[in-house]
Amino acid sequence: MLSKRLINLLGILVILLAGSVALLGGRVSPDHFPNIELMTQDGKKVHFYDDLIKDKIVAINLIYTHCQYSCPLETARLAQVQRILGDRVGKDIFFYSISIDPEHDTPAELKAYAEKYHAGPGWTFLTGKKDDIDFLSKKLGLYSDPAATVDGHTPHLLIGNEATGQWMRNSALDNPRFMSQMIGDFLDNYKNVKPQPEKVTEAAKLNFDKGQYVFARECAACHTVGQGDKIGPDLLGITNARNRDWLVRMIQRPDLLLEEKDPLATTLFKKYNQVLMPNLRLDDEEVNAVIGYLVSQSSHQNPAEHANEANAMGAGGQAKPNR
Repeated sequence: MLSKRLINLLGILVILLAGSVALLGGRVSPDHFPNIELMTQDGKKVHFYDDLIKDKIVAINLIYTHCQYSCPLETARLAQVQRILGDRVGKDIFFYSISIDPEHDTPAELKAYAEKYHAGPGWTFLTGKKDDIDFLSKKLGLYSDPAATVDGHTPHLLIGNEATGQWMRNSALDNPRFMSQMIGDFLDNYKNVKPQPEKVTEAAKLNFDKGQYVFARECAACHTVGQGDKIGPDLLGITNARNRDWLVRMIQRPDLLLEEKDPLATTLFKKYNQVLMPNLRLDDEEVNAVIGYLVSQSSHQNPAEHANEANAMGAGGQAKPNR
């Protein structure tokens, strides 16, 4: 009978073989990594190899603080991974987010950005010289042509164990539990895996809901439904408090609502630390599925009370019609 630990390992291998994760061939020599000077969000000068990755398990991504598309979700997703890994981050696992726009992203800008996403100890935000960062991103396999995407970069996450030479590149938008397992278990040779009982019970019947799936994939990094505010507001009762046309626009094109100076979108932007809600490019079917999921969840959990709370989030508590 297969143990849960073995099943988890097989699951990882299947995903690796499917090509979801890019493995960097062979053991990566320390000489591969530039020892460039960078500066942390606290204004401390550090060297990339000697101070940040030598003998450590690390997760590295590229961001810039005024990004409107992938970066907000990418950073929120990594914040989820940090919460899952708990106090291991900062002890034997370290996160590094490096700005690709160092001229704008000063240490003060990065510090404010880190606070918006509730980044905890062990997660360092870095800036430096543009040429150095471009060179480093190419050596790490994270560089992408700025003209090739609307964001100016591709949301990759490089995870690795420098001491063992194991490195792999994954999507920075992947499932946070999968990413935490890759970082905390696979790269750490399972030394921190807790023993699991051998007993295998019958699997529960799957109840797949598209709206729940899209919400978990795209929205849960920043929002809850009935569990309180996170990076963004709790959305329980939102469908009772807001005009549906406005909700559709807010989900599909939050950037346009801000450009139009929509009063409610502007109020929410200011209230939640000016975190830019990313344009996730969801199609109409996905948006309708998410709204349907929010309706069903609100109907199960005291919708009148939470509708009042949702109303209180906006400008004057009034839903704004789609214009």
